Amino acid sequence: MAETTLGHADRTAPRPPGLHGVAADWSSDQRAFKNVSWGKAMMWIFLLSDTFIFGCFLLSYMTARMSTTVPWPNPSEVFALHLFGQDIPLILIAIMTFVLISSSGTMAMAVNFGYRHDRRKTAVLMLVTAALGAAFVSMQAFEWTKLITEGVRPWANPWGAVQFGSSFFMITGFHGTHVTIGVIFLLITARKVWRGDYETGVRGFFTSRRGQYESVEIMGLYWHFVDLVWVFIFAFFYLW
Repeated sequence: MAETTLGHADRTAPRPPGLHGVAADWSSDQRAFKNVSWGKAMMWIFLLSDTFIFGCFLLSYMTARMSTTVPWPNPSEVFALHLFGQDIPLILIAIMTFVLISSSGTMAMAVNFGYRHDRRKTAVLMLVTAALGAAFVSMQAFEWTKLITEGVRPWANPWGAVQFGSSFFMITGFHGTHVTIGVIFLLITARKVWRGDYETGVRGFFTSRRGQYESVEIMGLYWHFVDLVWVFIFAFFYLW
C-alpha cells in the first residue's frame, strides 16, 4: 500500500522546469516502455532491422545509377505496356501501387474491427487484404516475365547499364518476398480469427491471450511497413 501511495505521489509531484522536466516526463511513461508485449516489441525490432536492409539496397541502387558511365534505361519506356495500339508508360506499376496502398486501408479496417471483437468482419477484411497482396505479387510476376522475355538479366540489360537488371531483381524480388510471406501469415491469422481462437484463447501458433486480437495488430504493423517500403521503391526506381 505504501508503495502504491508513493507511486501516486511521485506521479503528481511537480516536474522540474526545462530539459530536466522533459526528461522526467519521458522516463515516467510506463505504458510506452514497460507494458509492450513481446510480440509487438519483436515485430518493431524486426521492422527496424528490415528498414536498414531496404535502406542499404536503395542506397546501393542510387550509388550504382549515379556512378555508371553507361546510360541508364528510361523507366517510362522499360515499364510501358502496349495497350490499345500504343505504349502506356508505367500503367502496370500504377495499378500495382494502387492495389498495395488499398490493401493497407483494408488492413487498417481489420485492426479496427479486431479492437471491437468483431471477428467476422476482421477475418473478411484480412482475406481481402491477402487477396490484394496476392494480386500485387501476380502483377509483379507478370512484370518479371515481361522483362526476362525482353532480355533483362541480373548480368545483362539490352537498354543500357547492366546494373539495372541486378538492382531491379534484387530490390523488387526482396520486397515481393516480404509481400508473399505477409499474404501467407494473413491467411493463417484470418483463419484463426474466423474460428474464434482469439475469443476462446486456444493455444497454438501465432496466438495471443484470450479476448485479445493482438496478432491482428502485429500483422497490421508488418503490412503497413511493406506498403511504406513500396512507396520508396516506386519513387526511387520507377519515377527517377
